[in-house]
Amino acid sequence: MATAAQTWRISGDYFENCNCDVVCPCLISPLPLMTAMPTQGACEVMLGFHVNQGSFGDVTLDDLNVALLLRTPGPMAEGNASVAAYIDERADDRQRQALQAIFTGAVGGPMGLLAPLVTQVLGVSFAPISFSKDGPRRMMVVEGKGRIAVHGLPSATPDDAPWIANVHPFNPAGLALAVGDAGSGWADYGMRWDNAGKNGHYAPIQWSNA
Repeated sequence: MATAAQTWRISGDYFENCNCDVVCPCLISPLPLMTAMPTQGACEVMLGFHVNQGSFGDVTLDDLNVALLLRTPGPMAEGNASVAAYIDERADDRQRQALQAIFTGAVGGPMGLLAPLVTQVLGVSFAPISFSKDGPRRMMVVEGKGRIAVHGLPSATPDDAPWIANVHPFNPAGLALAVGDAGSGWADYGMRWDNAGKNGHYAPIQWSNA
């Protein structure tokens, strides 16, 4: 059973696609962050995580995927968030427990900072999840549920998206600005989202409780 006392670490890729117009107001709101009103009133964001290398105690987490849905009825900092988690079905029981603990914030880390904003857990599902990465493009597909797909916005530097630094706990070093691709959307729990053409981000992540 996963517990907070166990040492864990993960490194890999994170990306997201929300329903806000580019750029997300959360990142540029006056301090404290996440207090600005989402451009569509509510925040509806899909997040994808690919673990290149990871461990939770003696449990290896390499090459596994997790997707999250998160919705707040207003500014994210005001909470009342609803969350659903989708965990790679290739994970065995111990890996599933570890991933669920990390990505629900139960064992601290960056997700632990968001956990107090959540008032409703819609569910935790185990599903086939695929991830692909090609230059400034990221895509994750959860079979039967949806697709998160973004590409980096152009910048003055060829083949490189513009970055914003020190604005997000997932990677304080910075996030690339991106936009949702056609077909980036979700349908589950009575909600149907289409975030194509809307705000996105991506960044490498290195998390641990060490």
